[in-house]
Order: sequence, then C-alpha cells, then structure tokens
Amino acid sequence: MVLQILRRKPMHGYALAQSIKLTSSELLQVEEGSLYPALQRMLKEGWVAAEWELSARNRRIRVYRITAAGRKRLQREVSSFERMLEGIARVMRPSES
Repeated sequence: MVLQILRRKPMHGYALAQSIKLTSSELLQVEEGSLYPALQRMLKEGWVAAEWELSARNRRIRVYRITAAGRKRLQREVSSFERMLEGIARVMRPSES
C-alpha cells in the first residue's frame, strides 16, 4: 500500500498514513509503529528514497518517494495480490453440488 500511495506522489510518513486511511474510507489504518519500520526496510531495499524538507510550519520532515526498484517491486506485489484474491474468490464461490 505504501508503494502504491508513493507512486502517486512523494509524501512524509504522517501524510502516507492519512492517505491510506482516507483512500480506504477509513477501513485501513497504518500505525506509526508499523509504518516507520516498514519505510526503513524499504529504504534499505532501495524501493524508496527519502530527503529532508521543511514543512509549511517550518518543521523538518522526511519525504519519501518511490524509486525505479520500488516500481518493479510494486508490480510484483500487485500481481501476487491479484493471484491471491483470485484464489480466495474461487474458495468462496458457492459449490455447484
């Protein structure tokens, strides 16, 4: 989800969490305790890059953007997720007995 949101535009962590919450109509919430370690792993893997910037309130914020490697990873993840959803749909269909 983080890579997909960053594909749209670079964001800082809090904005990412809020975007996921709003885009999902508040069905999904990402807690800071999960988000920031995930962003650190993505930085280490090279899927995202980060730069320090100043916010509108003149505070330092770390803005994340997806990299080319992150786009490739996102493609693989979306494909895998779609296959998983297809499998779930097959299991959940009523049997024809």
